[in-house]
Amino acid sequence: TVISLLFAMLRTKPTPFCVVDEIDAALDEANVNRFAQFLRNLADHSQFIVITHRKSTMEYANVMHGITMEEQGVSKLLSVKFMEQAG
Repeated sequence: TVISLLFAMLRTKPTPFCVVDEIDAALDEANVNRFAQFLRNLADHSQFIVITHRKSTMEYANVMHGITMEEQGVSKLLSVKFMEQAG
């Protein structure tokens, strides 16, 4: 699959950053978790910008950005930075 090819290329020659758009959309829940864990491991060498609607993928994020529209034609950016839990 494309995901396997992407991960193979990134393990061989990491890039500074990688942008993927809903790459996890066709995965079942077990594979979404495996995908997100693999991204977490690759994040030591590359920064990932992942566009997703999957809660399981979001749970692995260090920072999450969202866009909302509180009134017609006016977008608002929301950002949340997650901290590692000690222990």
